[in-house]
Amino acid sequence: MKVAEAVGRALHAAGIEQVFGVVGSGNFHLTNALVAAGARFVAARHEGGAATMADAYARVRGTVAAVSVHQGPGLTNAMTGITEAAKSRTPLLVLAAEVTRPTSNFYVDQEALARAVGAVPMRITSAEDAVGQSCEAVRRALHERCTVVLNLPLDVQESDVPDGALAQASPPPRRPAVVPTGSEVAALVRVLEQARRPVFVAGRGARSPAARDALEALAERCGALPATSAVARGLFHDNPWSLDVSGGFATPVAAELIGGADVIVGWGCALNMWTMRHGTLVGADTSVVQVDDDPSALGAHRELHLGVTGDVELTARQALEAFGGRREGLRTPEIAEALATRGRWRDVPYEDTSTRDRIDPVTLSIALDDILPAERVVGVDSGNFMGHPSMFLSVPDQDGFCFTQAYQSIGLGLATTIGAALARPDRLPVAALGDGGALMGAADLDTVRRLGLPMVVVVYNDDAYGAEVHHFGPDGHPLDTVEFPPTDIAAVARGYGFEAVTVRTRTDLKAVEDWVAGPRSAPLLIDAKVVRDRGAWWLEEAFRGH
Repeated sequence: MKVAEAVGRALHAAGIEQVFGVVGSGNFHLTNALVAAGARFVAARHEGGAATMADAYARVRGTVAAVSVHQGPGLTNAMTGITEAAKSRTPLLVLAAEVTRPTSNFYVDQEALARAVGAVPMRITSAEDAVGQSCEAVRRALHERCTVVLNLPLDVQESDVPDGALAQASPPPRRPAVVPTGSEVAALVRVLEQARRPVFVAGRGARSPAARDALEALAERCGALPATSAVARGLFHDNPWSLDVSGGFATPVAAELIGGADVIVGWGCALNMWTMRHGTLVGADTSVVQVDDDPSALGAHRELHLGVTGDVELTARQALEAFGGRREGLRTPEIAEALATRGRWRDVPYEDTSTRDRIDPVTLSIALDDILPAERVVGVDSGNFMGHPSMFLSVPDQDGFCFTQAYQSIGLGLATTIGAALARPDRLPVAALGDGGALMGAADLDTVRRLGLPMVVVVYNDDAYGAEVHHFGPDGHPLDTVEFPPTDIAAVARGYGFEAVTVRTRTDLKAVEDWVAGPRSAPLLIDAKVVRDRGAWWLEEAFRGH
């Protein structure tokens, strides 16, 4: 048996069941071996899309996914998606064929390339070690919560593995939960018992039903209001005390309550510049606590009053056991009323600037939230529009929102939603894109149709890179480089086999209602011509981080 086949079989035995990619000569045999072993392979139309699909699938499914690419250009094409995954600490395995001769036209230093974007480089070095190294790559991705680039030199792939080598292939053990020390839990309890206005902010490390239940129980006991970072949106969906998202997307009432907290506890949350609005949501006298099972994450973005190294669920449950009687905290009738009436963005009054030719993105988003089924999984691209679908389209839980924004690249939204859709096939996938990102990723409209996904693709089309228009336009800069002639994106989608509708007014959405009520035999693209008279409310906050 050749190394390529042995590695494919070993990876499936180690738990790799979903693979995305674009197949070339260097990864042909490896990919076919994975499929023969039982893995599902999804062919994307571009390696960048394949990497992002795998990233999204791993996030929503909670498992290690893989992306398979050709040597050299296959890997470089995938690098933006790999960078997003690495920055988000997604447990992802990149299977990269590799040439080792510098004279080859395919040669690049793939190890240095991986390391440059924060991924972990590994290599299959021999036929004797191929199976063990493959399984170790899966273990590292899972246990270290990292993106691993596993390089597979072409000459090694063609070597023969020893007889019986596959016997050592097996799934890695579950990642052990980090148990907090008793002294750290006691210190956390003391802070919470002294708090009068506590707020919890849950992040990526709290995205599980068990962690949610533990945090909700502790928050109720100490009178805290729960919020999330953007990537954990939906975690507290059914909780009437939820502040929804903290940071640039926060509603006015949420920003007021978080900014007035005397204790903020980040649970598996970095409390970075986005989540804390560059620190403006942290009061001068606010005690900041961070709970994370990675000690290097503690205090990485801001000074802490207390850092606790521990698993979110375990730490919250131990704190609950040690906590005294129930405190009212911020759970007052007045705050309950404020959250019930102003806690969602759609409850905040706004000026509808729709015209006969263009629809206000808020009006569009609220209408779509009402029309589309509640059981949905939403993927969002980057751009001026992104806050509208992120905050106006409700999601049922933490698996209903996939936010690939750690690198802030546009063009990832469609691939994100494909990966999330495959991870949650029981839900309606909704991709929210700008016109720039939609056209960047248009090739994978074919992937949506080919897979038979009943997806809704919403394009917030302002015929421009809107973020740049609204950031530079007020200062009188020329905008020719970021504005474009109108494009009939609905026609483009029909060419790929979509049903499509152009939306300029609220009444045009009747076609969307009909699609929802119908058989949904083809995916639907909504080319929404949105007003372009102003920047989104979160835009200047975003540019402060550049």
